[in-house]
Amino acid sequence: MSSSQSRIPQPPALPFIGNVAHLDRELPIQGFALLAQQYGEIYLIDILGRKLIFLNTQELANEVSNDAKFRKGVAGSLNEVRYLSGDGLFTAYEDEPNWAIAHRLLMPAFSTLAIRDMMEDMRDICGQLLLKWERFGPDHVIDPSDDLTRVALDTIALCSMSYRLNSFYTENQPAFAAAMTDFLKECYIRSTRSSLVQALMTGATAKWETDAKFMTDVATRILNERRENPIDKKDLLNTMLYSKDPKTGQGLSDDAITKNLLTFLIAGHETSSGLMSFMTYYLIKYPETMRKLQAEIDEVLGGQPIQYQDLSKMPYLTAVIRETLRLAPTGPMRMVKPLEDTYLANGKYFVKAGSSLVLNTWVYQKDPKVWGEDAQEFSPERMLEGKFEALPPQSWQPFGFGMRGCIGRPFAWQEVSLVMASILQKFDLSFVDPTYNLGLKQALTVKPKDLFIRAKLRNQIPHFRLTASILKQVSQSSSTTTTTISEPEVDVAAEARRPIYIFYGSNTGTSEAFAQRIANDAPSYGFAPELGSLDSATGHLPMDGPTIICTASYEGQPADNATRFVDWLLTVESKQLQGIRYAVFGCGNSDWTQTYQRIPILIDETLKQRGGERLLPRGTGDSSQGDFFDIFDQFVCNLWAALTKLYSTVHSDSSSSGFNVEINPGTDRPNALRQPDAALGRVVENRILTAPGHPMKRHIEFELPEGSTYRAGDYLAILPQNPPHSVRRVLAYFGLSNEQTVTVSAAFPTFLPVDRPVLLAEILSGYVELSQPATTQDLRILIGTTTSDSVRAQLVELKDSYLNTVLSRRIGVLDLLEKYPDEIKLDLATYIHMLPPMRIRQYSISSSPLWNAEHVTLTVSVLEAKSLSGEGKTFLGVASNYLSELVPGDRVQMSVRASAAAFKLPEDPEIPLIAYCAGSGLAPLRGFIQERALQKIAGRKVGKTLLFFGCRDPDGDYLYSKDDLAEWSKLGVVDLRPAFSRFPERSKGCKYVQDRFWADKEDVIDAFHNQAHSFICGSNQIAKAVRKQSVEILRSLRPALDQDQAAAELESVLRGRFATDVFD
Repeated sequence: MSSSQSRIPQPPALPFIGNVAHLDRELPIQGFALLAQQYGEIYLIDILGRKLIFLNTQELANEVSNDAKFRKGVAGSLNEVRYLSGDGLFTAYEDEPNWAIAHRLLMPAFSTLAIRDMMEDMRDICGQLLLKWERFGPDHVIDPSDDLTRVALDTIALCSMSYRLNSFYTENQPAFAAAMTDFLKECYIRSTRSSLVQALMTGATAKWETDAKFMTDVATRILNERRENPIDKKDLLNTMLYSKDPKTGQGLSDDAITKNLLTFLIAGHETSSGLMSFMTYYLIKYPETMRKLQAEIDEVLGGQPIQYQDLSKMPYLTAVIRETLRLAPTGPMRMVKPLEDTYLANGKYFVKAGSSLVLNTWVYQKDPKVWGEDAQEFSPERMLEGKFEALPPQSWQPFGFGMRGCIGRPFAWQEVSLVMASILQKFDLSFVDPTYNLGLKQALTVKPKDLFIRAKLRNQIPHFRLTASILKQVSQSSSTTTTTISEPEVDVAAEARRPIYIFYGSNTGTSEAFAQRIANDAPSYGFAPELGSLDSATGHLPMDGPTIICTASYEGQPADNATRFVDWLLTVESKQLQGIRYAVFGCGNSDWTQTYQRIPILIDETLKQRGGERLLPRGTGDSSQGDFFDIFDQFVCNLWAALTKLYSTVHSDSSSSGFNVEINPGTDRPNALRQPDAALGRVVENRILTAPGHPMKRHIEFELPEGSTYRAGDYLAILPQNPPHSVRRVLAYFGLSNEQTVTVSAAFPTFLPVDRPVLLAEILSGYVELSQPATTQDLRILIGTTTSDSVRAQLVELKDSYLNTVLSRRIGVLDLLEKYPDEIKLDLATYIHMLPPMRIRQYSISSSPLWNAEHVTLTVSVLEAKSLSGEGKTFLGVASNYLSELVPGDRVQMSVRASAAAFKLPEDPEIPLIAYCAGSGLAPLRGFIQERALQKIAGRKVGKTLLFFGCRDPDGDYLYSKDDLAEWSKLGVVDLRPAFSRFPERSKGCKYVQDRFWADKEDVIDAFHNQAHSFICGSNQIAKAVRKQSVEILRSLRPALDQDQAAAELESVLRGRFATDVFD
């Protein structure tokens, strides 16, 4: 290996099994994403001897998106899918002839023109979804992934093979969809098993084979029914049944047709339904985005069903779809293999021919070098105003690339646009659980996990049902374009007409259809048309009449029937084409920004440079926009105006014979306490961090509930239980045993378990707060129940001086009951009814998912102090004491909650950090430093963290100083700047964080000039002190600033680089 080359990094591997331990069997993309976060642009993993190289940046993705050097790899789970779909379009190997035949046959069937004709079938299925949601009402709990899967499955079946699966007529998941889901999930699991283990999984294999047979039988039945009952419709099934490959003259066998039908049903519904499900999540999560999109839909549609031409008038809808596909590509990765030994990243990494290179689309479409520091955030605005078109090549690649890219992209785009616009036009959407954060589930594709919503009719919008009568009215009034093409009534001799030559370059058939349209119009304008492919004009462009060219680009290359023409044209010498009059209309899709209109531009400019006379500016048709056909119509209008003027021909509107072409566009407690996202985690470790005699701080490790994910800086929400001592106090006051049960009944909603016997100790332990200060309402109740005038007077005095006597001293109801046991007569029901529900407590997570994606750690201060009530009691913090008493194996109700958007590590790990904290405020900063340390160990460059940490004693409560912080300091990722309040002589004379900050201000200034981001975690007092000292540092540098000016300027310069997580 030369000095300029680098070894591809690999996580530590185990003998025989390699890196299997790094895989997440339920959600593999999570493990792959975390490895990318740790190892950077590229890494290698070994799965049972099979080596995979993951590419995680736009630059590497762009480098391998080259059909001349790399080919699609069908391996792993995709190879398992071949058991069902064989050499169908999605799973075929490159050298299998059926793929090429099917691809050539079906490309025209997926053209923009063909897809537009499927609009009404798509609307039919969409109407079934809308009707279901409306009939079930606003309180019905909807599983959008399930319903949108039904929509997508029924749509592809109806549009491609004119077959109705009727998924909305069954309550449970349709049998075909269930079989497909189970089959695809098993395909992934099989790809991770060794052959020996797989041989033992006879039950799983039998189920997998049964699912495949069931789906094959369905596809075979569809094929046989079509043969027995043919229909006159240009759907995909008829295309495969009756068309012949123009290159080989061969058709597809029944077996090949069946496999491609299954391919359509799998690929055609799985990805679209995932996209719509993710889009639903993001729109609800970001209500401002949903409002903006609904406003656009309302303005464009005006209460009417969406029509094809409306799609181009909704740029924000396009932006939302693009941004959803960027953040959550349902096909999260694809594989390519180099045809020869090669080097990646400008010679940095060597890869052998045939190596499996995995484009980690889920990760690289969030590359901060392309998308910025907010790459992880949902922002459709980044796709507007030319920003999408200006992206570096292959920054956005959810549909794959090149000749193995998604053939059904136009179909999916039209379907998703129709369905989502129709839903948002009709309904307001909301989460069933307002706290829901995106979870993921993965088979062959990725979808949201446990996403449940409600849909409420938008009362201000006219509601419609997609009935046949309404559709007919709409088509008659606004959506139907009728073009009449006729021969001139005047019998003009053929020899009197001017010749016109119309050539096309087309794979999908759209450019050819446009060329045919011009040819059909030509006689009525006095021209005799000749129509042919561009290749037919190679070497001899005619000069006795105008030449009109309609052509497209395919990944920047000419169509198959234009390759020779373009090659010839580029060899023509200067001025050799003088005398040729021409016009060019280009077809393209602006989503492919790097190659958009490349061939039409090349032909147009080359003809001009070689001496041709341009008759009118090149036409530019964008198939991603709904005005595609309108643009062509305008081009044709301009064309005939120019030609009739130039050649003095006459247009005749009358016709003797003509024809019309019509184009139609453990959950009871959290649920009761309204914490539905809580689930049971498990304690792994619980140890004390501080020395005896110091306020206790603990390090607690949890195994998260299944499916939970987190980022460094997030919170762990804990649903605690009251200290047993507090529960015993209540039981003792009321003279009850911890074995006695109670039955609660209520005529109003309550957070308590009702109408069943429950241990009173269970209610007191987990459902109510026992340590909260009494409220003024509580005091009024107690005043009304006392039998003593003197006690009543004391309680009135407490109420009148509530802030100073009750709230500040945290006097609770139980404290008052114990103080006046004979004077206050309060029954158990009234007491329980006075108590507030148990609330969650949020703790900053002190670990990074790079350390362990399924485990978190907390760094907790245990609150146990003399009660402020002055009664000689001990006050126990509810949650901290609950956590303190946990032992390994205990189960705890918990959920991960996202921290503020600003309190996250920068996407670029080389950005340095400045961190300020005291005591357990170190928690999230420890997670940040741990992540940086693991990234450095993996070989990445990381910025150093300047950590200002306040505590009392270097030997008593200097948390993690002898293990983690010491190790990370040696590694060079953290520079420790402690402040010891009891031993300032051991911290440069500094007692507090702000003192050490001032003493080391030169280092802080240097870090700031190196674009460091600053974080504060701790009490509000620390945050205020650091801010005040920051102002003073700024004033020391710029004495002319007064206090207010310095504070204002500090706020400005720190914007986007300063975040706090403050608690008291």
